[in-house]
Amino acid sequence: MDTPVFEARAIQRHLRRAPRKVRLVADAVRGSQVSKALKRLEFTNKGSAGDVAKVIKSAAANLRDKFQEERFDNDDLIIKTIFVDEGVTLKRIQPAPQGRAHRINKRSCHITVVVAKREEELVNE
Repeated sequence: MDTPVFEARAIQRHLRRAPRKVRLVADAVRGSQVSKALKRLEFTNKGSAGDVAKVIKSAAANLRDKFQEERFDNDDLIIKTIFVDEGVTLKRIQPAPQGRAHRINKRSCHITVVVAKREEELVNE
């Protein structure tokens, strides 16, 4: 009676991009099929699109590796969860006039992706 839960995750830590910018890309593919998400990211004009696509591909590969007896295609997988957390912030200074210094925050982020097998919808006949 206990059916296996077909899901796997991948995490990219300490990515040197601001989380606010990466979240824009992550929001665009949340809840979609893996194949459609990768195609969409291929044509997204944002610098972090390649990084998000890399993590999605890794999560899909982790699912295939975890359940080797099953056959998974990218059309069968959906992005169940994707979120971007804030990472370590590097504090740097920029010299300013009259001996002052302005602070520059170099932000980083963590991307977490969970992919799962798409549930087949039952049709009432």
